[in-house]
Amino acid sequence: MGSTEDLDYPQSLFQYTNGFLVSKVLFTACELGVFDLLLESGGPLSSDAIAARLGTSPIGMERLLDTCVGLKLLAVEVTREGAYYRNTEISNLYLTKSSPKSQYHIMMYYSNTVYLCWHYLTDAVREGRNQYERAFGISPKDPFGAMYRSEEEMLKFMAGQNSIWSICGRDVLAAFDLSTFKRIYDLGGGGGALAQECVSMYPNSAVTIYDLPEVVQVAKERFVPSEERQITFHEGDFFKDSIPEADLYILSKILHDWDDDKCKQLLAKVHKACTQGGAVLLVESLLNEDKSGPVETQLYSMNMLVQTEGKERTPAEYSNLLQAAGFTDIQVKRTGKLYDAILGRK
Repeated sequence: MGSTEDLDYPQSLFQYTNGFLVSKVLFTACELGVFDLLLESGGPLSSDAIAARLGTSPIGMERLLDTCVGLKLLAVEVTREGAYYRNTEISNLYLTKSSPKSQYHIMMYYSNTVYLCWHYLTDAVREGRNQYERAFGISPKDPFGAMYRSEEEMLKFMAGQNSIWSICGRDVLAAFDLSTFKRIYDLGGGGGALAQECVSMYPNSAVTIYDLPEVVQVAKERFVPSEERQITFHEGDFFKDSIPEADLYILSKILHDWDDDKCKQLLAKVHKACTQGGAVLLVESLLNEDKSGPVETQLYSMNMLVQTEGKERTPAEYSNLLQAAGFTDIQVKRTGKLYDAILGRK
């Protein structure tokens, strides 16, 4: 019989072991401004030129650029004069700040916040709670107080969430025909990207973003144009304060932050406020019913462990939460993207 020494080291295991290295290369290239510089330059640049313009060491920049080439984030052309680097289409579209589909801000949020919490994943598994206290010296009892621990962190988080909806927003809003709903409340709507997608797709609707006062102020000042008349704001804490009447409530990536009891509490308030014939739209990343995948959602659920009080759930689990609150005719639509949609009616 063969021994374990006869087994080839699996390529997948190599990729898993080195995944955190890949992430940090991507984060570092974004943070230093490599992709932005190459876009603005209008043509390929040498590693020495990039290092000089970005204020880094030539040897460090060359290694970073070559690794980005290996990851297919950059392309390189080797001439007699040396190597010249340029962005790939993916980098131009998703990693430059100026692109309408830029993921730069969510990359920076992952690099500066999520990455540090994941350093304590072993502790999170042992204890079953988020790791803000170890990562930042902040009480774990208020996850959003930790996420919004400074205006700079709040901006990163809000801009990061907006960047996600620039890719996924239309898919989740088109999963069901929402054209019959005129008064819509986006609970925890943050920077307003999903609300803006909603009024663009459903021009006869009006959307109110309901969020904490400090979030609303930043959204008004930084993210939602003042001339956007179909979007208004409501300041408050929807767990503690009343929820006004509306035809549709959107809860995008809200319930996964909280345990079942808090979810039931919030959904019961939403059901009470909802007009007869109205509905609630949940936007979440759904696990398979047997929780065998998708792996992206499983990883998100681990992230909920290190950062929040919640978890990712199956369609049946969300349906049970909605039914407990009084919603009926529950429908589930998978979008094929990062986030899916569940509609429950009153």
